[in-house]
Amino acid sequence: MKTKLILVAIVAALIAAFFIFDLGQYLSLDYLKAQKDALNDLYRSKPILIIMMFFLAYVAMAALALPAATILTLAGGAIFGFWTGLIVVSFASTIGATIAFLLTRYLFHDAIQSKFGDRLQAINNGIEREGAFYVFGLRLVPLFPFVVVNSVLGLTKLKTWTFYWSSQIGMLAGTAVYVNAGTQLANIDTLGDIANPKLLLSFALLGVFPIIAKYALAFLKRNKSTAA
Repeated sequence: MKTKLILVAIVAALIAAFFIFDLGQYLSLDYLKAQKDALNDLYRSKPILIIMMFFLAYVAMAALALPAATILTLAGGAIFGFWTGLIVVSFASTIGATIAFLLTRYLFHDAIQSKFGDRLQAINNGIEREGAFYVFGLRLVPLFPFVVVNSVLGLTKLKTWTFYWSSQIGMLAGTAVYVNAGTQLANIDTLGDIANPKLLLSFALLGVFPIIAKYALAFLKRNKSTAA
C-alpha cells in the first residue's frame, strides 16, 4: 500500500508540474512551426541525443496521459522526416501506452474491479472471445481516445504482451498518417504553401483514415468469420 501511495504521489506531482509550469505552451502547432528551423539544426548537429530526448518525452507524455500525443507525432515528422519519425513515434507511443496500462492495473485494478466489475465484464468477454483482435479493433478505429483505451484495458485480464504488440500494429497506420502530415507542416512558410499537393493529401488522409479503417476492420472480421 505504501508503495502504491508513493507512486500515485509521483504521478500526480508530474501531471501537476505539467500544468503549473504551463509546459503545454511548448506543445502547440504555432510553437512547432516557429521553432522548426532551430529544432532541425539541433537534430542535424546532435541526432542521437535529440532522438533520445524526444523519445523519452513522448513516452512520459503517453504514460501520464497528457494532452500532447498529436502535436508530438506531428513534431516527429517535422523534425526527423517520415521513416525515422514513424519508427521513433511508433515505439515511443506504444511503450508509453503500455506504461499507462500497467500503472492503471497496478494502482487501481482492485478498487475499480470490486466496484465496477460487472461493467468491465463485457470488455473481458470481448477480450476472451477475440483476443488481440479486440485491441487491434480499438486501435484501428479510434472510437474512444487512446488514453481511455489504455486505462480501461489495464483494468481487464488482458496480458501485457498482447496489449503491447496489438497496440503497436493497430496504431501504426494512424501514426504514419500523422507523421506524414508533420513532414508537410514543416514546409509551411507562406499561405501559398497550403496549396502544396502533398500537404493537401496529408490533410485528406487525416480525414478519411477513420472511414478506411472502419471498413478494413469490417472486412477482416468477415474473413475471420468465414475462416472459422
